[in-house]
Amino acid sequence: MLKDALGAWRGSEEEISRLIEADPVNADAWNNRAGVRSASGDLAGALADFSMAIELGLRFRERIIAYGNRGIIRCETGDYEGAIEDFSAVIEVRPRKSIMKAALMQRAHAKEKLGDLEGGAADRRLARILSPEMNKQTTEN
Repeated sequence: MLKDALGAWRGSEEEISRLIEADPVNADAWNNRAGVRSASGDLAGALADFSMAIELGLRFRERIIAYGNRGIIRCETGDYEGAIEDFSAVIEVRPRKSIMKAALMQRAHAKEKLGDLEGGAADRRLARILSPEMNKQTTEN
């Protein structure tokens, strides 16, 4: 939304909240409000809205993005187990390589935060396989 790009978070959140009140099963509205809340720093509100959007059912692309965004918020708030679940949900649907690589790297980070260094290393190796340019950067450093 243009207002979001310009930083008019409150107006956008209020408008989207009205949409949700009028149609509480509108998964896209919940997902949109989650993005607005996340951008404005309301991580708890964004987490709740992403969860509702996922529960209500989103289209393929939006579902992948919602899981990824929720996973990032979960990492930021210290819920590494929840983040691993979300990034695994992204990985399981086999999105395009760039998204798969990002989900693997994020999941590796969450696993490492929980002390699963082997699991994190395995995810990083798989991400490198998917991204030859990562291998080149690693060997040049």
